[in-house]
Amino acid sequence: MALTDLNLSPGAYLAPLFDWLNTHLHGLFAAIGRFVETMLGGVEALLLLPPFYAMIAGVCLLTALFINLRSAVLAGVLLGFCWLSGFWTASMQTIALVSVAVIIAVAVAFPLGVLAARVKRIDNALGPVLNVMQTVPPWVYLIPAVIIFSLGKVPAIMATIIYGIPPMLRLTTLGFRQVPKDLLELGQATGAKPSTILFKIELPSAMPTLLVGLNQCILMSLAMVVLAGLVGAGGLGAEVTRGLTRMEMGLGLRAGLAIVAVALLLDRLSRGLLSRRARPLRV
Repeated sequence: MALTDLNLSPGAYLAPLFDWLNTHLHGLFAAIGRFVETMLGGVEALLLLPPFYAMIAGVCLLTALFINLRSAVLAGVLLGFCWLSGFWTASMQTIALVSVAVIIAVAVAFPLGVLAARVKRIDNALGPVLNVMQTVPPWVYLIPAVIIFSLGKVPAIMATIIYGIPPMLRLTTLGFRQVPKDLLELGQATGAKPSTILFKIELPSAMPTLLVGLNQCILMSLAMVVLAGLVGAGGLGAEVTRGLTRMEMGLGLRAGLAIVAVALLLDRLSRGLLSRRARPLRV
C-alpha cells in the first residue's frame, strides 16, 4: 500500500456517534431546542413589540440613567443607523440571538473559569480542549449543530454558545488568578465567608479582565451569528448571505455596517453596566 493511499477520515468515527446521540438522546436535544426557541422567541418579541422610535427612546433613556449621557447618545446613533439602513427587524433578531447565546455562554464559562482558577488539575484538563476549540474554524461548529438540531435558529445559537465559551472561560480564569494574595489573606483573616470573599474581593478585582472576556465573547458570538445565516438563523447574517449569493455589494455593505453598529452597541452597553456595578473593595 502506498503512502498516498493512507488517509484519516474522522467522519467514519464521528458519524456513528452522532447517529447514536440522535437515536438515544433525541428527547434531551428536543427539550434543549424547545427551551432555546422559547427563550429566543421571548427576547425577540420583547425587542420587536414597541415601534422603533419607542425602542430607541427607551434605550437612550435607560442608558442615560444607568450609564451616562455620552453612552446614551451613542446608543441612539447606532440604533438609528440600524433603522435607516432598513434592517431594523434583522438587527433586533441579531441582538436577540447574540444576547441569548452570550447569556448561556457566560453562565457556562464563568463557573468553569472560577473552578479552573482554583483547581490546577481542572485548568490543565481544560487547556488542550480550549486550544482546539479556539483553533477550529468557526463554521465547523455549525456542522454538528445542524446534524443534531437540524436547520434554523437553534443550531445557530448552540454553535455560537460553543464558540463564545473559550475566551470568557480563559479570561475568567486569568482574572481570578490575578487577584492580589494580600486581599484574599485579609478577607480570610477577618473571618469573611467564601461567598463574601468571592463577591466583595475576587469579583471586583477581576472585573477589568472579565469585561475583556465579555467583550471577546460578544464579538465572537456576532461573528458566528453572521456565519449562522447560512443555516437559516435569520437576522443580519441572512442579509449578508443574501448579498453574497446575489452579488449585491450595496446590500452586503449595509448589512455589514449594521452588524458593526450592533457590535458597538452591545459592547458599550455591557461594558458600561458592568463598570458601574463595580464597587470599591470592602471586607
